[in-house]
Amino acid sequence: MTSRFRRFGSRAALGAAALIALGSPAARAATPATPATTKSQAPAAADPGWPRFYEKDGNTLTVYQPQVTSWEKYRELKGAAAFELKQSDAPKAIGVVNFTAKTVADTAAHTVTIKKISIDDVRFAALDEEAEKKAEKALKKLFPKEGTTVSLDRVLANLERTTAPAPPIEVKNDPPTIFVMNRPAVLLFVDGEPVYAPIEGTSMKYVVNTNWDLFWNETTSHYYLLEDTVWRTSQKLDGDWVPVRSLPADMSKLPSGENFDDVKKLIPPPAVKPLDVKIVYTNKPAEIVVIDGTPVWVDIAGTNLAFVKNSDADFFLNKAEGQYYYLVSGRWFRAKSTEGPWTFATPDLPEDFRKIPPKGPKASVLASVPGTSEAADAVLLAQIPTTVVVNKAEAANEVKVRYNGEPQFAPIADTTMSYATNTQDKVVKLNELYYLCYQGVWFVSKDAKGPWTVLDSVPDAIYTIPTSSPLYNVTYVKASNPTDTTVEYSYTSGYMGSFVVGFGYGSCVMWGTGWYYPPYYWYGGYYPVYWPYPYAYGYGAWYNSATGRYGYGGAVYGPYGMAGGAAWYNSSTGRYGRMSTVQTPWGGRTWSSSYNPYTGVASARAGGWNAYGSWGSTAIARGDNSIVSNRVSTADGTVRRTTGSNGGAMTKVRTDQGTVRVGHDADNNVYAGKDGNVYKRDQGGNWSKYENGGWQNVDKPQRPSGGEGGTRPASDRPSRGEGSLGQGGAGGAGSGFRGSDVSRDLNRDASSRSRGSEMSRSYGGATRSWSGGTSRGGGGFGGGGGRGGGGRR
Repeated sequence: MTSRFRRFGSRAALGAAALIALGSPAARAATPATPATTKSQAPAAADPGWPRFYEKDGNTLTVYQPQVTSWEKYRELKGAAAFELKQSDAPKAIGVVNFTAKTVADTAAHTVTIKKISIDDVRFAALDEEAEKKAEKALKKLFPKEGTTVSLDRVLANLERTTAPAPPIEVKNDPPTIFVMNRPAVLLFVDGEPVYAPIEGTSMKYVVNTNWDLFWNETTSHYYLLEDTVWRTSQKLDGDWVPVRSLPADMSKLPSGENFDDVKKLIPPPAVKPLDVKIVYTNKPAEIVVIDGTPVWVDIAGTNLAFVKNSDADFFLNKAEGQYYYLVSGRWFRAKSTEGPWTFATPDLPEDFRKIPPKGPKASVLASVPGTSEAADAVLLAQIPTTVVVNKAEAANEVKVRYNGEPQFAPIADTTMSYATNTQDKVVKLNELYYLCYQGVWFVSKDAKGPWTVLDSVPDAIYTIPTSSPLYNVTYVKASNPTDTTVEYSYTSGYMGSFVVGFGYGSCVMWGTGWYYPPYYWYGGYYPVYWPYPYAYGYGAWYNSATGRYGYGGAVYGPYGMAGGAAWYNSSTGRYGRMSTVQTPWGGRTWSSSYNPYTGVASARAGGWNAYGSWGSTAIARGDNSIVSNRVSTADGTVRRTTGSNGGAMTKVRTDQGTVRVGHDADNNVYAGKDGNVYKRDQGGNWSKYENGGWQNVDKPQRPSGGEGGTRPASDRPSRGEGSLGQGGAGGAGSGFRGSDVSRDLNRDASSRSRGSEMSRSYGGATRSWSGGTSRGGGGFGGGGGRGGGGRR
């Protein structure tokens, strides 16, 4: 089987530099910047595990994974955590701490920074009043009040799910053209009529508005297409493409530079045996399902569904009704024949789709089946904002908008606003002012060319931009908490191109609005400029539940996806600019650590970066910047990583606050009960409660034991409210623990903790698989891993 990811030529070898992704704009890289301002910090490391150990002055505080009780507007978190305190001159103390904290989420890195932690309540088990006061003082000295980081997945696993429909947005769900092929095939997309760029000193022209390396020879009236390592030719775009062993002599005169370096390596054509590949031509966004020969159907137990095993596409057959189902870009389409016609099917998917096993080979599609817990997870994740603090003066210094000629504006339908058409930056005119949304931050100016000032608040009118506008995604960027020098900015998944869409029985996340926004062409010079907007189709887009992001198709969609980037000729460098290079009409520009597939900037390390990654550290303060003492990896501490006897990794960080160690999830088995007591769960699922100086089994009646270590049982003395843990109630020994409210809550918490740990590990694996995943094979548009939507075989 041919690899679904192609060679890593110079166009793709940006590696840790930057790729310009789907729909917009390599020209964004044209913004002037200095090395000092383009350098960005990596996000905090993903949560490495629990419990956490805090050590200082001979005392050790062990904090088990917090149990989240609420996360108000994803900014203020309330929770409870079980802890164990060992003092050098006092008995061991076990208890529960309730806290409130401010949070900053980074959905790209899947971390939540918990900061400004205030302790609301501390309760101890089996300590007298004097011991409690001493233990509370020691705990507050060790507790990480300045902040810590936790995996976003662990937090989400604690929250209540809902399958209620999301507020409606008018996405367009008309089916694209869907080609189903039972042989090796690729999709050749030319966005409308071909736009030709001359190649100086030759009779060749380069087609700029396509997803492949496509050339036109005026002398012979033939097209030449580079597909993988094979050159093919045809007189018509929709004709028969045949392999060739020789090329026009002028092909050897292609200019040197990043854009053609990998192409020139294949001139003359190498001596390879070409596969019999079908070139499927389309002049509008389309999708392709490639099946390796006769479909091999695999039944899904407990349903009437079967899926095609010998294809990378999510392609199903409902045997009960004799219809095919295809999932792409988060949308389901159905047809009675593989030749169509196809209709939108998400609103009334058969119940069998909700019965697909969550551990089976097609479990990934459940995130796109409204009404499932997986879809609810995706919706919840999509609504969590990524937030930063913007230095208004520094940010304004970094922004400059470029236009082709004088600024030109077109009306935004159903509004009094208009938007700039001859720039790849998103500029809105409202009344007599101009508003710019640049890399997740809003600016305002009295002139379309600037200078620009960071906005403290965004006009309400901006949020009325409809989905039919190519600027719709900017409505997902919000400002809050302004000061004289700073303002908080945040965005949710819609800014990145993933939209929450509701139906009568639940919601799900879809890629793209479904609208086709005509591209911008400019022929103001000898060489044309082509700037498309992002498309919902033509990438084989699929939802990666481990990362909460969409990944995009591989080899069958070409090295440039669905022509989802800009193209031009740069006369100053003699190079053609394409979306997978960092060459712009105004010169080359390297962006590091940036990722924004919908607005046009992406990094090869998509798993660890977001739309704010391109800002300099003086302009943007990430949420984790303030965390020094408790980060797993920090320039301010000495990090030592060891492996424990149980196989788990342990990280030690020395800081001014003391030493922080991270344990292994296998030991993360102590919980704060809703009744205020501390419980421990063994590997068999049995529960014990800490009382009288030891762990007492509560799954079956126990006789209360006497006090240990010179302390009195908590029931023998009055409670201090904030001090002691009560013994009685549903959690007490011999009180019918099983089936009680406390038991149900603890089992639910244990299930959530286990699920969150698994999700966190899954995200870590997905992140590693993304590294370097951007390639000329089209698999790296915005990250998402190595799956090639319907990959060529």
